[in-house]
Amino acid sequence: MHTEVYSYCEENMEKSLKFLDREYNSLRTGRATPSLLDGIMIDYYGAQTPLGQAATISVPEARLLVVQPWEKSLLSKIEKAIQAANLGLNPINDGAVIRVPIPAMTDERRKELVKIVHSMAEEARISVRSIRREANENIKKMEKDKDISEDNAKLALAEIQKITDGFIDKIKVASDKKEEDILSE
Repeated sequence: MHTEVYSYCEENMEKSLKFLDREYNSLRTGRATPSLLDGIMIDYYGAQTPLGQAATISVPEARLLVVQPWEKSLLSKIEKAIQAANLGLNPINDGAVIRVPIPAMTDERRKELVKIVHSMAEEARISVRSIRREANENIKKMEKDKDISEDNAKLALAEIQKITDGFIDKIKVASDKKEEDILSE
C-alpha cells in the first residue's frame, strides 16, 4: 500500500524535474536552440498557434536560428511575434526565411542568468519538498488509521526521504550543468 505513495512521489518529483528542464531550455544563452522560440505564438488563420506548428526552426550555425514558415504570408507575422516576445532578438526577414542572430552575452547578462537558474532550481526543490510532505502525511495517516505498523511507517518515511534526496541531487546536477553552459559560452 505504501508502494503507491512511493510511485506517487517519484512520478510527481519527475514531473518537477522535467518542468525544470523545460524552463532551462527556454533560457536564452549565447547558443542558438529552437527551444528559444517555444513560447512564441502567431495568428494562424485566426487561431493563436505555437510558432513551431507553423514553421520549421533550424540551427545552421551556433549563433543563428532560421525560421522557415510553411506559408510565405506568415513571414511578417512571425517576425513581429519574435520582436514582441521581448527575448532581445532582432529577426531579419529576407523574403523567404527569417534569420534570427543570437547575440553574444555580456558578463552582466551571464550573472543575471545564473541567478535565474538558481531561482528556478530553488522552485523545483520547493516543489519536491512539497511532494515529500504530502507523501509523509499520507504515511502518517495510514499509521494512525492502523493500515501500517509503526515500524513500516518509519521505513516508509525513510524511503520517501531517500527518494527526495535523489531528486534534490538531480536538480543540483541540472542546475550546475546549466550554470556551466551559461558561463562557458
